[in-house]
Amino acid sequence: MRHRPFRTAFLAPTLAMAMPIGLAACSAGDESTADTTASASATPVSQASTSASASSSASDVEGVEFKKVEKRDGGTFDFSYSWPAEVSAEPKLAAALKSDMDSALASERAEWEKMIADAPADCVSCRSRGFSRDWEVVADLPRFLSLSMQIYGYTGGAHGNGGTRGVVWDRQAEARVRPMDFFTSAPALENAVHARYCPALNRERERKRGMPVDPNGDDMFSGCPSIDELRVLLGSSDGKAFDRIGLIADPYVAGSYAEGSYEVTLPVTTALLDAVRPEYRAAFALRK
Repeated sequence: MRHRPFRTAFLAPTLAMAMPIGLAACSAGDESTADTTASASATPVSQASTSASASSSASDVEGVEFKKVEKRDGGTFDFSYSWPAEVSAEPKLAAALKSDMDSALASERAEWEKMIADAPADCVSCRSRGFSRDWEVVADLPRFLSLSMQIYGYTGGAHGNGGTRGVVWDRQAEARVRPMDFFTSAPALENAVHARYCPALNRERERKRGMPVDPNGDDMFSGCPSIDELRVLLGSSDGKAFDRIGLIADPYVAGSYAEGSYEVTLPVTTALLDAVRPEYRAAFALRK
């Protein structure tokens, strides 16, 4: 279920690598050539600014869109990393993402060099590697900036792997908070959303598959995933409080790779409010 008022577009593939805890599988190119590109609005890795003042707003700064493409020995290295202006307006958060970007670029390029060196002569796809991390705003509240991250990796083969992650920046504490940490426990959150989530998920499955779903069937993608298998995003309809929650099932969690990811958005209810930790209760509101 894709609805841009909650979150911007997804990448489809399934997850192959995890987001660092601190934040939260080609075609041949010309031999011996390198093409490093960045869009006109891009900020190079070495120059990505993290020096915005604490009072900066998203209108005062720009987002970062970095892209690097190299072609050599019949293989391609394709790396991209981006974050929006709202992140650039938070110096400590921007600094953490820039550090992650620099580290990922160095690591992924080193792995690509190794792939080229080790690739059999008859394996074209073994020479290419792709990587992307794209951060997007889910909700921007006075205290909290809720973000989603789309991650994708290609390390050879028929297709790559990707998925979704969520993180919330607490401006007051100047610290990252996992969406799950807003709740008293995973079981408490699951109990609050399970009865609404599972039927909504099956409606989306039926829409994609063109046939009814038997929740008690033997098919591995007929059951309802547990909250631990889902990615949680905190959203807002008014920019004042979190009043909806996004539950993302990456490919292979609720459906096949071909079905892509499944997104279900649920309004905040009294039952869900009861699952919120007391120190964060003021940041949530019932959906009007």
